[in-house]
Amino acid sequence: MTINWGALGIVAVVSLVVGVLVVVLVSLALVGLSAHEPAHVSEPAEETLVIGRGGSGLSLSHAAGTVVAAVCLLGAATIVLYGIYLLAF
Repeated sequence: MTINWGALGIVAVVSLVVGVLVVVLVSLALVGLSAHEPAHVSEPAEETLVIGRGGSGLSLSHAAGTVVAAVCLLGAATIVLYGIYLLAF
């Protein structure tokens, strides 16, 4: 019995890339959904350094954020369903 190490390596690399891609797509969908929420930032009373305050620098409208989220979730769902299809059939 021999092991085809080249094919095993290709499967491992493709699995890693697709796994990271699904996580990135879902993360971008969450960013798209949260981009249109108003940021309630109040200025501190004193001049102190506040880490983590402020916007993300991403200024999308409500419609654009929803479209980005829908496209990213559709892409992630397509990848997952194709994987299930490959396993089942």
